[in-house]
Formats: sequence, structure tokens, C-alpha cells
Amino acid sequence: MDINGKVVIITGASMGIGLSTARLFAAGGAKVVLAARTSQRLQAAAAELHDLGYEALALTVDMCDPEAVQQMVARAVKQFGRVDILINNAGQACAGLVVDVAPADFQKIINLNLFGPLYAIQAAVPHMRQNGGGLIINISSMVSKMALPGLGTYAATKSALNMLSNTARGELAPENIRVITVYPRLTATDFGKNAIGNRATRQPPRSGGPAMTADTPEWVAEKILAAARNEPEEQFMDA
Repeated sequence: MDINGKVVIITGASMGIGLSTARLFAAGGAKVVLAARTSQRLQAAAAELHDLGYEALALTVDMCDPEAVQQMVARAVKQFGRVDILINNAGQACAGLVVDVAPADFQKIINLNLFGPLYAIQAAVPHMRQNGGGLIINISSMVSKMALPGLGTYAATKSALNMLSNTARGELAPENIRVITVYPRLTATDFGKNAIGNRATRQPPRSGGPAMTADTPEWVAEKILAAARNEPEEQFMDA
């Protein structure tokens, strides 16, 4: 898809991968809707884009609230007239061994990492249908392809998101709505610091393997932009 002039909703856009993605899409000519829970950072991000002459709308949204997500999409449409691309990036990690994780913590990240994208898809698709098509990009994680001690519950939510993406891809294809799954690796953001759960129970990585270098959020954003332009079903960081 040519992103120039397209309306893009990016969740989790106040920092990290989401903010870098918003900057990159705006620079490419897209009209960006930045959604996140942290209002102060979100407004600062939108002000930065406005100062550069880009069109941006900041919306403080709790992605766990289906009504708030519906309102997010409605406000985007009211401001820009349409929605062309939805990037489900908002998410949170949960640290701790499977046997120790608090069910309440697991439920919390299920609500954000899985139900949040579901709510956003259900809110955006009717508008995409009216436009004759659209693009949905779900940000998963490479941990969904691995079994890492201490990250099982987070990986489970992303694995479920993968299946949601795969199924929606087939269901929506006849309506020209394409679904892409992106798999970031270790990324140099505050994502790990913001994890909930009990880090004390998390097992250290196994020794003896090669050191893992963190990707920058800007690098991941480049891959997300490439996915939007080239529309593969899955986008990995080494592709």
C-alpha cells in the first residue's frame, strides 16, 4: 500500500515502537492517529509531529475498554474521514514462571494484548469495508515462536494473537482487507521495565549461547513500514 495520504491508527503510540512508527508513517505522508493510555507523552508526541508539519491526532484510550476503542475509531473517522490502516501495537509483558504467575496479572495482559486488538479490529473493519478495503497490522513477538522461561504467559497472548491474525486474514480477504503479523525481536525500549508480575521468579537466560543484541525501535518501525508497503502475510526482523 502507498501510505501517502492514508489514515493510520497506531495504538501504544506514546513511546517505543509505536512512537517510532508514528514518526515514520507521518514522514511518509500518512495522517496518523496516536492512541495510548499515557496522555502527557501522547500529547507531546502529537505536538512534535505538528511542529514538523504532519497531520496527527492524539487520543487517550484504554484498549481494554471496548467502548473506548469504538470511540477511538469514530473520532479518527470524524477527524480524517476514513481509516485505511490499523496498527495494533499496544501491549505489555508479564514476568514470572508459569507456576508462579498471578492469574490476575495474566488476565490483565490477555485483556490488553489479545482483546485490545480484537476490539480495534471489530471497530475499524466496518469503516474499511465502506472504503473498499484496508490493512491491519498486528504486532506480535518472536517469543511467540519460542519457549523462554519467565515469559510463558506473555508468549501465550502473542501466540493467540498470531492465530487471530491468521484466521482474520482468510475471513477478510474477500473484502480486500489484508492482515499482517509483525514479529519484533528484543528491542531497546522500556517494554521490559514496564512488565507486570514477579521478576524475582524469572529464570535467567541459558548461558553458552551468543549474546543477543537489541534492535532499535526505529529499526522495528522500518520493518512495520516495509510490511505496510509490501503486504507480506508475516514480517520478521531479518526479512
